[in-house]
Amino acid sequence: MKQLKSIAVAAALVGVTAAPAALADIVKIDGSSTVFPVTEAVAEEFQKSVKGKYKVTVGISGTGGGFKKFCRGDIDIADASRPILTKEMEECRKSGITYVELPVAFDALTVMVNPKNAFIKSMTVAELKKIWEPGAQGTITKWNQVNPEWPDAPLKLFGAGADSGTFDYFTEAIVGKAKSSRGDFTASEDDNVLVQGVSRDVNALGFFGYAYYAENTDKLKAVAIVEKAGGPAVLPSEKTVLDGTYQPLSRPIFIYVSAKSLQKPEVKQFVEYYLTHGPKLAKEVKYVALPPAAYKIGMQRVADVETGTAFGGIAEVGVKIDELLARALKQ
Repeated sequence: MKQLKSIAVAAALVGVTAAPAALADIVKIDGSSTVFPVTEAVAEEFQKSVKGKYKVTVGISGTGGGFKKFCRGDIDIADASRPILTKEMEECRKSGITYVELPVAFDALTVMVNPKNAFIKSMTVAELKKIWEPGAQGTITKWNQVNPEWPDAPLKLFGAGADSGTFDYFTEAIVGKAKSSRGDFTASEDDNVLVQGVSRDVNALGFFGYAYYAENTDKLKAVAIVEKAGGPAVLPSEKTVLDGTYQPLSRPIFIYVSAKSLQKPEVKQFVEYYLTHGPKLAKEVKYVALPPAAYKIGMQRVADVETGTAFGGIAEVGVKIDELLARALKQ
């Protein structure tokens, strides 16, 4: 697996700084830092395959930031770590932007602590809610306030920024309402910043996409999640995502393609390349590939320019792989 770079380095490698239009037609992408490793890998391989005919630029402004640009018509493709929200659907509608929704992989959103943390092996959803709900701000500041068996030590929190789909999904899954969170934590749309924060503080706790954990297992320790009291403690992995036991933090990740942009050959070819080679590259960056049927459905949706969403405009949680496939077939 390729090393996950800092934004500045990765951006340079995949051409985030725009190449002169005279040299090549450009596919413009922005959005989720979670989806970035997959899209980055696809972009690099695609550009090799077309031998410089097309360029692909990939930005990281978070899922929300990406949708803002997408609904203004500034980019061709939005990387998204959650489904499009009602307000974003309305902004796209106002601008005349229609889109093809394409699930590309599954992520196991991972809760992490410092590897020197000797007392945390697992956490319940209820304990995570006690830490992250809005009422915890300025109140729940030590580990023993969450669980009396844990030490009287400061709780240092790191998490996705407010423009991140990971933030929306995590708060929906853990607190019960998207964007409902305490505000006194270190937030960033760049998951590499969060990796560094957790790895440098023995009292740290953070959450972000599985690929960033998998690339930094020497610096981080994953926390097993207990969904319901008395239930099993489940670690994130390909197996637990596929069998549906890693809940409620398993989630599909997406690309949204502008229907207008699909009329451009460079965008259409890139998306077809993504759906063909994305499963292998998703595995390489430690995400879980969808069943082959999902990519075939996606390819047909691209061919038919079938627009819309299979979701209800919310950061829906708990959708398993077989349910995602069933929705795609009905859409």
